[in-house]
Amino acid sequence: MRYAVIFRDNPDRSDARAAHMPAHLSFLKANADTIHSAGPLFQGDGAEGAGGLWLVEAANADAVQALVEADPFWPTGLRKSVEVLRWQRVFAEGAVLIDQK
Repeated sequence: MRYAVIFRDNPDRSDARAAHMPAHLSFLKANADTIHSAGPLFQGDGAEGAGGLWLVEAANADAVQALVEADPFWPTGLRKSVEVLRWQRVFAEGAVLIDQK
């Protein structure tokens, strides 16, 4: 199943991002078979990070949560909240991917 993981960051712990970014990127690479896309979220047009988004393929939401908690960012307090939502892709690269009944 596919999941969207939405992270909201704790602005009081923004220093953790730079300090742990190399380990976080290595973690993403090591889990590329499960975490298909990942990147930061920004408030409006600003440059300050507001959180992040992952697109994940996993057996269930518990497996996604375990992945989230294995991320080097997790124990730093950077993440204020995490939401794991099952996601269905219906459109990609100009094509509708579901039957239009």
